Amino acid sequence: MAAKNYPSLKDRVVLITGGSRGLGREMALALAEAGARISITGSSDTPQLRKTAAQLEAWTGKGRSLFFAADVRDFEACKRAVDETRKQFGRIDVLVNNAGLGMMPVSANYIKERPVFWEIGPEPWRMIMDTNIHGVFNMARLSVPHMIAQKFGKVINISTSEQTMVRKGFSPYGPSKAALEAMSKVWAQDLEGTGVDLNVYLPGGATDTDIFPPGEDRRGADGNLFPPSIMRPAILWLCADDSNGQSGKRYIARFWDDSLPSAEAAAQASSRKS
Repeated sequence: MAAKNYPSLKDRVVLITGGSRGLGREMALALAEAGARISITGSSDTPQLRKTAAQLEAWTGKGRSLFFAADVRDFEACKRAVDETRKQFGRIDVLVNNAGLGMMPVSANYIKERPVFWEIGPEPWRMIMDTNIHGVFNMARLSVPHMIAQKFGKVINISTSEQTMVRKGFSPYGPSKAALEAMSKVWAQDLEGTGVDLNVYLPGGATDTDIFPPGEDRRGADGNLFPPSIMRPAILWLCADDSNGQSGKRYIARFWDDSLPSAEAAAQASSRKS
């Protein structure tokens, strides 16, 4: 089914962290196809980052997409990405905090051999927490003041399922996403009356991305493995004017029904648990 048309996405400036692959790449391409101007970051200058950037330029046209090697743990790198995006496009309308680390830094075989917290090294623990919590703060801290000044903006924090947050052997990844959702609730209240909306968005189950180790056990706790493209339909609505005023909510991609009117699809996607 073709994606819904959201006219307000034309020329909207969207900055997506972790946009070179996986969920970030799918959201970036969907928004580019809808007419948005896109800026993506990757933690380093990789062939995949440049490949996605080339795909975005093919959709948006020259000068309507940007890419940056910017590790979200590095405040100054984040600042360069935000400043350059504003310099090139004049504003930032939407920030999608998608960059994140799963359990791979802890163990390449964490699906079969669940690590216990007292055996996890301090460096992989710090890497995951710094990326999934401090990286989100860095990007929001730098972007939101500009949104408040223009009296419009949207922040979308990418999370995970509730069962993953408390699943045995998924520390610190699960707890980092629980912290992200608590932060999002607080920040949405902080932003009341500013014209800036802040919401949480998640697939609603395991997705076929590099967050999983290779092998035959690439399945979530419920046995599902969704394609990254599951994120496409609802991200358009979340970035469009159709979602203005919706803030402090949690939207689940797997429950978005694109055959419904957008308001009904959104209500369904935010009322289910995952």
